[in-house]
Amino acid sequence: MGRTTGPGMTAVLVLAAVAAACTPPQLDRAESRRATRPPTTAPPTTASKPPSSPTPSPSKAPLASPGFPPTAARAREQLARLTVAWGKNWQTYKRSEFGEGWSDDTDAPGGRNGCDTRDDVLRRDLRNLREGDRNPCVVLSGTLLDPYTGKELPYSYRRASQIQTDHVVALGAAWRTGAWAWTPKQRLTYANDLDVLLAADKDTNYEKSSQTPDKWKPPRKEYWCEYGRRWTGIKAKYRLTVTAPEKLALQDLLGTCG
Repeated sequence: MGRTTGPGMTAVLVLAAVAAACTPPQLDRAESRRATRPPTTAPPTTASKPPSSPTPSPSKAPLASPGFPPTAARAREQLARLTVAWGKNWQTYKRSEFGEGWSDDTDAPGGRNGCDTRDDVLRRDLRNLREGDRNPCVVLSGTLLDPYTGKELPYSYRRASQIQTDHVVALGAAWRTGAWAWTPKQRLTYANDLDVLLAADKDTNYEKSSQTPDKWKPPRKEYWCEYGRRWTGIKAKYRLTVTAPEKLALQDLLGTCG
């Protein structure tokens, strides 16, 4: 027996067809997204990093600028180019203008190597050096051949020492010849620059104070050449001025170089 479709049923079928034909496109897209399984994403690959260079031992870090101190010939060239002028603003000098104590946070040689500036000087200048096992920055013992006097001075971490750290061109002398106009950061760098510093006999360092070479020279004449080279190299590096008597004295010191 055949199935008869009445007028009511025909109307329902027509309405369903119309509805299907009028489905909004965005619904189709939404349905398609639900029906389609998203592609499997491969986990991101971790880029292989080149092996980092091992941190150098503090004892192997450079403790001087390349080419410092200058040769005698180079020092003479530098001295000829230094500005000759009398010192100024000497009355405003304060040690605190160069920072409070030693600092490793500078761009000077030895800066940011994890070691105290004074320990850097001792590690560079002492012989028969014994460094700490756990912290190679710390100098436990050694011997200094004092450049100013030729004395052999023992050093022990646990005993009072006759060794001091000397600014070759003293902070006061630097202040009078240009450092008064520097920024605090520049002065901190100067105060901790290993090129400026030497381990030296305490009493001789006190005697030297902030005097320039026209007023004080190392008692040990064998050191005059290097002293002139260092002094001139520091003045040139930091563009400090020299007085006329100071320049003459430096010429004499450099004249002792072979």
